[in-house]
Amino acid sequence: MPEPSEALAEPNPPSGGPGSAEAAEGPPATAPPDPGPGSRRSVAARATLAGTVVSLLLVAAIVLGSRMLRDFDAALLPYAVATVFLAFGVAHRYTVWVSAPGARRLFRKGFGSLFSADNFRRAPTALPKMTATYLGLQKFLGARSRGRWAAHQLIFWGCILAALITFPLTWGWFTFTSDSGSGPGYEMRIWGFKVLGFDSLDIVGQLMFHGLDIAAVLVIPGASYFLWRRMKDRGAITGQRFAYDLLPLICLIVISVTGLLLTFSSIFLHGGGYEFLAVLHMVSVVFTLIYIPFGKFFHIVQRPAAVGMQLFKYTARQDEQVFACKRCGEPVDTTPYVENLRGTMQDLKLDFNAFVEYCPRCKRVLRGNAYLTQVKRGFK
Repeated sequence: MPEPSEALAEPNPPSGGPGSAEAAEGPPATAPPDPGPGSRRSVAARATLAGTVVSLLLVAAIVLGSRMLRDFDAALLPYAVATVFLAFGVAHRYTVWVSAPGARRLFRKGFGSLFSADNFRRAPTALPKMTATYLGLQKFLGARSRGRWAAHQLIFWGCILAALITFPLTWGWFTFTSDSGSGPGYEMRIWGFKVLGFDSLDIVGQLMFHGLDIAAVLVIPGASYFLWRRMKDRGAITGQRFAYDLLPLICLIVISVTGLLLTFSSIFLHGGGYEFLAVLHMVSVVFTLIYIPFGKFFHIVQRPAAVGMQLFKYTARQDEQVFACKRCGEPVDTTPYVENLRGTMQDLKLDFNAFVEYCPRCKRVLRGNAYLTQVKRGFK
């Protein structure tokens, strides 16, 4: 294995390992070897099979959960079909993602830590705390910007609330029935079983029937903040792409605004323009659901694996397995995490494993020294 100083002396040295932002200071000199068309076809076949199985399971769950479609609302069929496509796309892309060496290691280590009985015995409260802080409160965003954290929280909880209401209703799992046909007394049933009776005119009834409006009110300011930021912030403007960065925000705003307009039409306009707004709302929701696996929203289904990796690192810190930089002695990360990164680089045939043993600052110093002494010899 070459020493970092020797390897850095190459004209275009590779700079770090995949799967860690701190490990990378620039693009690698040589790309990982192409797995070949046979391997790519194998991954595509597995991904297609996974997507098909998951989508069929969802169809079966819809049929059974709606009591053989007795509780299924035919008017919501486009939404249900979109969720089936969503399930296929998420399973397909997730399978492709975990087929890459770096993601496969992350997946194995992360979920291995999540379901580790030993971790639970040593730190029984670690997983609930990390789930709350990393997935729920997302404190790591607060360290970057309080405004971004607040906006992300609005979007996150608004979307969670909307999903918890929309998906079960779309699949026919939730039903609201009235003995009189027009209220105000209603019953909420899940899979045909009564779970709650309420008056549509009291506070509980208003919250039940306007849950999606509440979700829209949360999402609009959060998405608008990020949209405004991407139009004003130089750093955001430089690297943004319309389909990846702007389109998701526009979709969230369109869905939320059209949803609120439907309520406005039914209450204040006596249904005026309701049909047009309903079609526009349906198209925006269906498009967004189908778009999720192929755009920025895919990180939603990736995040649990990151929680597992945080737990993996946390348990290592509890055992005081901290890896120190070989140059300055400052902590780099936990020893198991560094070894995991080294293994990923070996999987990718990147013969530069020693570079993970240095902190980000020392990597930059070594790179600069190598450029000064080897690439630009005599340069002062």
